[in-house]
Amino acid sequence: MSKRDSAPLIPQNASYAAAGVDIDAGEQAVELIKPHAKRASRPEVLGGIGGFAGLFALKGGYREPLLAASSDGVGTKLAVAQALGRHDTIGRDLVAMVVDDLVVCGAEPLFLQDYIAIGKVVPETVEQIVKGIADGCVDAGCALLGGETAEHPGLMEDGHYDISATGVGVVEADQVLSADRVRPGDVVIAMGSSGLHSNGYSLARKVLLEWGHMDLEGHVEELDRTLGEELLEPTRIYARDCLALAAETDVRTFAHITGGGLADNLSRVLPVGVVAELDRSTWSPAPIFALIAQRGRVAREEMERTFNMGVGMVAIVAPEDTDRAQAVLTARHVDNWVLGTIKAGERDASATTGVARLAGEHPRF
Repeated sequence: MSKRDSAPLIPQNASYAAAGVDIDAGEQAVELIKPHAKRASRPEVLGGIGGFAGLFALKGGYREPLLAASSDGVGTKLAVAQALGRHDTIGRDLVAMVVDDLVVCGAEPLFLQDYIAIGKVVPETVEQIVKGIADGCVDAGCALLGGETAEHPGLMEDGHYDISATGVGVVEADQVLSADRVRPGDVVIAMGSSGLHSNGYSLARKVLLEWGHMDLEGHVEELDRTLGEELLEPTRIYARDCLALAAETDVRTFAHITGGGLADNLSRVLPVGVVAELDRSTWSPAPIFALIAQRGRVAREEMERTFNMGVGMVAIVAPEDTDRAQAVLTARHVDNWVLGTIKAGERDASATTGVARLAGEHPRF
């Protein structure tokens, strides 16, 4: 057989659509998401969605503005959304992961741009994803300035997608929150999480779905709802709460509790030579954490390194502002409590940060 005889047959009307990319579906998706982008806006936004770049006017009023930027995704929580065919909340998680990192240094989130990689563009699915992103931007007070939806046939399965985003914020140079502000005697205040948030889902799915053979649509008595509803509970967005707290009290810094858990993430914002002593007896983790620990026989150390364990954000404040800080958070309907204190520790020549340590036992876990 000749090489010509064995060559694959090429259709007479080859096209991008035949290769798996539907430009018409992409354009339809853009039309569907325009109303969501429009409501997630700010006065500084110039133009609308559909251009090659988003424009944002950083207006006057700043003395020495610094721009802060953060990029993140949602991770394997997406697998739960895709398994259930529910795509309207995962965008909130994306916004939360980005803006709650920005606010750690005291930056006000200004705008966000998203990226959606998808096996096959289904306009209604893209709309639901962007609806969630817009909802999150409204909650965070930032604009959805633009984004990109890329169809990847042959690389991703039709029902699969991944999302990420980059956010930009602004903070005055003399108001940047950092480890340099933290002092012995400062108080650590915890802000309650809404659940797993968007970290540890590879372990959670392994324990509950693969090993435990639990049904995402099945009601779980301990959770008082279905497992899927629990796992898709959106990540809490703390950005506006943290900015309000920084405006009214002497906040030294914040710590966003994500992958790595409470101790590791708090250590990142501590200066060398101090220790954050945290007390487990001050709170009880939500039932989802106990369910994972018990069903998977996951050790406490592993749980605390993987999950937030019920603490989504931490504020370190001046001791004299403790009561005021808690009052501000309570008025904003943020569950909060005194988690511990900052104390002087021994200096380690090789250390680059302070240390956070958990002690005691949870009342119920």
